[in-house]
Amino acid sequence: MSKTFSDLGIHQQIQQSLTDLKISVPTDIQEKVIPVILNKKDDVVALAKTGTGKTAAFGLPLLQLIDTENANIQAVILAPTRELGQQIHSNLESFASNIPEISIAVVCGGIPIKPQIERLKKTTHIVVATPGRLADLVKREAINIKNIYYFILDEADEMVSALKEGLDAIITEIPKKRRTLLFTATMPGAIRQMVNNYMAKNVVQIEADMKTIGHQGIEHQYVVVEPIEKLEVLLHFLNSKEGKRGIIFCKTKAAVNKLAKNLAINKFSSGAIHGSLTQGIRDRIMGQFREGHIDILIATDLAARGIDVKEVEYVVNYHLPDTYDAYVHRSGRTARAGAKGLSLTVLQQEEVVDIADFEKELGISFSRYEKADAQSIEENNGLIWAKKIFKTKPNKTVSEDFKRKVSTVFHHLTKEELVEKVLADYLARTTTKVSKEENSKKKKRK
Repeated sequence: MSKTFSDLGIHQQIQQSLTDLKISVPTDIQEKVIPVILNKKDDVVALAKTGTGKTAAFGLPLLQLIDTENANIQAVILAPTRELGQQIHSNLESFASNIPEISIAVVCGGIPIKPQIERLKKTTHIVVATPGRLADLVKREAINIKNIYYFILDEADEMVSALKEGLDAIITEIPKKRRTLLFTATMPGAIRQMVNNYMAKNVVQIEADMKTIGHQGIEHQYVVVEPIEKLEVLLHFLNSKEGKRGIIFCKTKAAVNKLAKNLAINKFSSGAIHGSLTQGIRDRIMGQFREGHIDILIATDLAARGIDVKEVEYVVNYHLPDTYDAYVHRSGRTARAGAKGLSLTVLQQEEVVDIADFEKELGISFSRYEKADAQSIEENNGLIWAKKIFKTKPNKTVSEDFKRKVSTVFHHLTKEELVEKVLADYLARTTTKVSKEENSKKKKRK
């Protein structure tokens, strides 16, 4: 029989907040972690895949342990990106909705620092931060973290590499007798080294059901394409998912920009984020995606860290990720909160051999997604063309006389006849274009 949050020791005030959020059953990682944080004094290393409820696993007991009579900062939560930091802050605020005396601040990079400095002058019990911004605030003496009791690292595997300098600066400032709680989706050597360097010898290690929960509800598929057909196969897939939300991952910023341009040209509801964009632009695009104003997000790995958007129905790996960890983070953007999702990887023939390694290392199984045949691709291209016409705004500079002359040409045609003739013209043009391209290739080969 499943345990309840009451069984785990969570107080009534927080339980009421969970009820308001329609959260009733603890996940595996929550069931294992919450009693340890509440009832023991040890440091904790928790290994759980993305989307398994790690924020509540540390957030619920942390809120309960805060002494509201003490006006000092008692806990620091570090996240690798601003997006994840804001998400954690939002979740904690929701969990603490019935404990108004608890004060939680978020301080992340990419936005002006002065308002954050002003915010920290007020009573604050918990600070959620990115390492770089927190290190900057410490340097300016705008924050005092010398007396904290709890130090939480979320998505720690993303901090030890890209953000290690800021992390080291923070660890030198906090007390040695603090309690450290480390949460990670993977356990690379750098994390093990961090545990040895910065955590107590008696560490409680907790692992969620890694083989099932981390991938539960995700269908893993791959499709094999020739380089020349890669975009068309993707467009066919995206058309089949019209109106559903998805994320496409590319390996580089340049690839994100190129694909975003192609999707925009073909009138897909999409936006792109990567590290070279300003934080303001990234926030705007993420807001549009989160609120459902755009359906497709194109992103690099780091830019997409901490994206916790419900109802992401599919993830596309437009390029095979370099590491198993990256695949875990990418695929974990879908099938969140018990939903189902698809993770589709686009491969060239020589990359197919790598699939077995991903299956073995991650304990998952891939099935082959059969790409559309030539006729389906052709028809899909025609459908995209028709949608582009439908979404094209009228040209207000066209004279009324010219419009009247064109209307006269089509005057005696029914709507069905006009569609047939326009479609026939489109097919004739595309056939001619393909023939010219094939002839050009033959000449080059000679």
